[in-house]
Amino acid sequence: MEYRQLGGSGLKVSALSFGTATFGGGNAFFNAWGNTDVAEASRMVDICLEAGVNLFDTADVYSGGLSEEILGKAIVGRRDQLLLSTKATFRMGNGPNELGSSRYHLIRACEDSLRRLNTDHIDIYTLHGFDALTPVEETLRTLDTLVQSGKVRYIACSNFSGWHLMKSLATAQTYGWTRYVAHQAFYSLVGREYEWELMPLALDQKVGTVVWSPLAAGVLSGKIRRSQPAPEGSRVQQIGSEGSRLSDEKVYEIVDALDAIAEETGKSVAQIALNWLLQRPTVASVIVGARNEEQLTHNLGAVGWNLTAEQVEKLDKASEIPTIYPYWHQRPFAERNPLAVPAYKER
Repeated sequence: MEYRQLGGSGLKVSALSFGTATFGGGNAFFNAWGNTDVAEASRMVDICLEAGVNLFDTADVYSGGLSEEILGKAIVGRRDQLLLSTKATFRMGNGPNELGSSRYHLIRACEDSLRRLNTDHIDIYTLHGFDALTPVEETLRTLDTLVQSGKVRYIACSNFSGWHLMKSLATAQTYGWTRYVAHQAFYSLVGREYEWELMPLALDQKVGTVVWSPLAAGVLSGKIRRSQPAPEGSRVQQIGSEGSRLSDEKVYEIVDALDAIAEETGKSVAQIALNWLLQRPTVASVIVGARNEEQLTHNLGAVGWNLTAEQVEKLDKASEIPTIYPYWHQRPFAERNPLAVPAYKER
């Protein structure tokens, strides 16, 4: 397993991390992607640790806290061997203050997550989304307090826009508070909007990227291609709800390129899609999930090798989408604005 520095911090995280949204089951506020129980979760943790994975990701909203509870039970006796990342901000109850990034909600959410995870600290505490109603100063002061208390080691955010993240970083710097070291972002061969603004920002500000949904809800799993269209009404047909709505033809072009490279390398479509992400600038870790041990072991096969520069270029070309304004206007001025043309060949 390869370990990478998380943004500008001194923390090293595994290139692949394990996401536990499949632990537990659905609830009123979140429709889970699986129903993994404690026994199966424990076995998956075994497999991950044996493979060198050291980062395990969950969230309070996953199955209404049940994912955290199951993960907490699955790591009993080996808490010191891994890093725990959990998230807060989304709704956890019906009350007016049971959501958001206010001081009230974050302190309560953190205490609840610590209890469910059965631990005295959270290694990476992540805001699941941006709360525009709470002043950024209130949110960051609260997160800094959690760090100073020892309950949280590092802080991160997720699903922020560029200005959300930059305003937060500037505010933290102004007051000397703890800054975000990572951003959990939606990014894949079929969802490359991250590259337009968040990637240049991350490069400039040394914010590590932790990628979620790297296989785009199964679109890049190898089960969807021209000869195997997605079943009517399936979740993979709803990728537009988790990123750009690409035309079927564009998706097939991307999968065609993946299939061709799979033939060259002997690797699977999913492994190639994951490996492509691991070669992108700013990417510190890619979150992989699994409903069973076989799927998990397969996904872990995405490390230990690299696509060639030619193969990366082939995937870049197949997945390229028209650039929106103002980025298309900035690129011809790259001699004075190098981040307008992301350094795809360098991580």
